[in-house]
Amino acid sequence: MSILTAFTLFHTALSLVAIVLGIPVVAALTRGAPSAFTKSFILLAALTSITGFFFPFKGVTPAIVVGVIALIVLALVLIGGKRGAVSGGWRVTRSASLVASLWFLVFVAIAQSFAKIPALHALAPTQKEPPFGVAQLVVLAGFVVLGVAAGRKSRRSGALA
Repeated sequence: MSILTAFTLFHTALSLVAIVLGIPVVAALTRGAPSAFTKSFILLAALTSITGFFFPFKGVTPAIVVGVIALIVLALVLIGGKRGAVSGGWRVTRSASLVASLWFLVFVAIAQSFAKIPALHALAPTQKEPPFGVAQLVVLAGFVVLGVAAGRKSRRSGALA
């Protein structure tokens, strides 16, 4: 196994575990409750984005742009965690940013699935075809609903995830 293959497997494992941990985090947010998995999710989401920068790229790619934005969103999570105990606005920012962080991971997972899984790749070989767009749009709509629910609960409950 090449070093690049091993690194890709490591990066993918980080991403998948972050997604699995992010699901109960977002579920807890929609109930206005804390989650025991939040710190682990934040760490693995950050490591996923950071390790993404170590792949051999030439120039700025969409993956790099997504990684930068994902890290900015995670920075808002951390800032919101520090300020959230005293400010409802920061609690909402933290909640929305946690949901957005999970969405970024799922967005990339869908893109990679369409690129690597033969049946999905056949439906959208360039990722510009309707099946890819519909999949991403449905997932985005679901995350918007979750984000709004989490934001409303965090404003009312005062709980930090």
